[in-house]
Amino acid sequence: MTVIGSNAIWLEGHAAQTAGQPASANPYPAGSQHSADWLEGYTAAETEAGTDRPAADG
Repeated sequence: MTVIGSNAIWLEGHAAQTAGQPASANPYPAGSQHSADWLEGYTAAETEAGTDRPAADG
């Protein structure tokens, strides 16, 4: 389970992804909670999109 420290920063990351910005647009220092929150928002659509796919046979 992911812990989000700042919903506002999560929303910033989500908005950046929606606008087509690269993940490198994350304005927060690597390793910080703000950076993690921003990245969680940025990748939320990818996670949601993959939830209905069947598991790959491997």
